[in-house]
Amino acid sequence: MAVGLALRKRMRKIVHIDMDAFYASVEQRDEPTLRGRPVVVAWRGARSVVCAASYEARKFGVRSAMPAVRAERLCPQAVFVPPDFIRYRAVSQQVRAIFARHTELIEPLSLDEAYLDVTQDRNGLGSATAVATAIRAQIKEETSLTASAGVAPNKFLAKIASDWRKPDGLFVIRPPAVIDFLSELDVGVVPGVGRVMTGKLAELGVRKVGELRAFGRDGLTARFGRWGVRLHELSLGIDERAVEPDQPTRSISAEDTFPQDLRLDELEPHIRTLAERTWRATEKQTGRIARTVVLKLKTADFRLLTRSLTPAMPPSSAAGLLGFALALRERVGLAAQTRYRLVGVGLGGFVERDAEQAQGGLFGLD
Repeated sequence: MAVGLALRKRMRKIVHIDMDAFYASVEQRDEPTLRGRPVVVAWRGARSVVCAASYEARKFGVRSAMPAVRAERLCPQAVFVPPDFIRYRAVSQQVRAIFARHTELIEPLSLDEAYLDVTQDRNGLGSATAVATAIRAQIKEETSLTASAGVAPNKFLAKIASDWRKPDGLFVIRPPAVIDFLSELDVGVVPGVGRVMTGKLAELGVRKVGELRAFGRDGLTARFGRWGVRLHELSLGIDERAVEPDQPTRSISAEDTFPQDLRLDELEPHIRTLAERTWRATEKQTGRIARTVVLKLKTADFRLLTRSLTPAMPPSSAAGLLGFALALRERVGLAAQTRYRLVGVGLGGFVERDAEQAQGGLFGLD
């Protein structure tokens, strides 16, 4: 079958590891009185958002990125714990060290999840499933935390699989089962198919991955261009992306949520502070230069705005970054009375310093 041949064309063995309710689980591990109770990792207050929620809290509908005040309404008995990212990073490094015993091909997605390419059986365990089982056991033994794992021929499928038997679960999608497994899943499992795209596909009568596949490559391409080709491939379970270890930083940013909403003309002190924080973080990127400046704003009614600029000469100091960020503020374009609850300043489009200098010389900018 063509699909089977496509899946075998570059057969990998991919494991996706996802720590279970990571931040909240660390808190429950380190404070026995929290065990079995609904824990919400967040600062209390009208402007705070939930960083993580224990499974006991999730039963009440509490979710990450939810406003903390809403989480408190949903679960009045929840215990709120302020986040301790230094501690979470330390545990994440422990877990990363366990991964490294089994493969060098590790692609972290965040502190609590990563892809591993275990095509090469470094320790002679016999299968990718055995590797995933060993990793989960070592995490539990050495950190007293649980992790869920998905095993599949590619990253797309492995990530779906890791969520299948959460928490503390293992699920394997074997190549012959890919088509049947995907067919009845909602199209929302496909990367890039968010709320808007889900609506567009529903208008075409496409709600399941099997229906997406049946729509055909030509039909999807006619409506969505090159993205339609990608949709068709994913509907077949085809994903040729390799696990990319130690990816260079793509962007660095800092943001702040205000105690009370502010007008645009009141943001300069906050933008100044954030520009300095972002610049300090950027200085760790030895040998690399950021080409693009980004200003992020969230209005009082939660509308998210971004403005970006790629200047001919990238900023070379915190003051330069501040200047560009303030220039972007002038391009927001909303009514003067609009109020904002959050502002962020970021740098992106990182390139190697040598390449940037060579291009600068080419255009007479050095």
